[in-house]
Amino acid sequence: MQAWQVHENGEPREVMRLAEVERPTPGEGQVLLRVRAANVNFPDALLCRGQYQIRPPLPFTPGVEICGETEDGRRVIANPALPYGGFAEYALADARALLPAPEALDDAEAAALHIGYQTGWFGLHRRAYLEAGETLLVHAAAGGVGSAAVQLGKAAGARVIGVVGGADKAAVARDLGCDVVVDRRAEDVVAAVKEATGGKGADVIYDPVGGEAYAQSAKLVAFEGRIVVVGFASGSIPSPALNHALVKNYSILGLHWGLYNTKNPKLVLRCHEELTELAARGAIKPLVSERVPLAGAADAVQRVADGVTTGRIAVLPQNGATA
Repeated sequence: MQAWQVHENGEPREVMRLAEVERPTPGEGQVLLRVRAANVNFPDALLCRGQYQIRPPLPFTPGVEICGETEDGRRVIANPALPYGGFAEYALADARALLPAPEALDDAEAAALHIGYQTGWFGLHRRAYLEAGETLLVHAAAGGVGSAAVQLGKAAGARVIGVVGGADKAAVARDLGCDVVVDRRAEDVVAAVKEATGGKGADVIYDPVGGEAYAQSAKLVAFEGRIVVVGFASGSIPSPALNHALVKNYSILGLHWGLYNTKNPKLVLRCHEELTELAARGAIKPLVSERVPLAGAADAVQRVADGVTTGRIAVLPQNGATA
């Protein structure tokens, strides 16, 4: 079978190599899945660079989120068991963690439903307890993680402010349903959000970026507001001033979604059921901006790492770029 492999750490475009390899053999508790679609995530770039919290042995195949097919024909969503990731024709996964792919979504959309939407659901509902009528601010609102949070926020009845970088991404954020869009390249984010909220700020801030975005969040969080920290795509990990959180009376909430798979897997299943229902009634639909064949995976991972994409890129190992 064909699979992308990383033999040394570095930038994805430089270290990912497409090769002919043996089909992986499932270990105890694992299943072999035919990959129907693999979603590109920022952690794939971190894996290539050797900067992710999980460091699989070299060589490994990246691709942490797929829609696959079991040997008995079931269409499922899974997080592949590294080092046999999703940028290949076949991958391995934990049999107990398989989730049914929603019928309302095609393969590419189903592959993009899992990590980003589970993270959004846990961040907004389990950690921040977002309520209808509250104001939600989403950094990188046109990206894969941000677009999921925007849709989930709107589905929950929140007023959503999206912060983006560039006019093209601003247009995407508006199409996603953001009530207010702020282009950080053309506007003062703090001033624009304060104006949009009458000086109050945002009740919940969803931050997958870190760095300057977090500094803006601390200035914009409302009284009894909640800042949900879900990642550091900027590459800069901020050091919050806890005296500031005390004086302004807000909460800083960390979210490591992967821990729920071991600490409370039943909650992951409950979340998937709710996401499936939302997808069935059209309240959420993953934004798949591109569908590329397996040969395009390395370039796709690099572009996600460079922050030049919107929504999600799906890699289609079996069916070219049209399925």
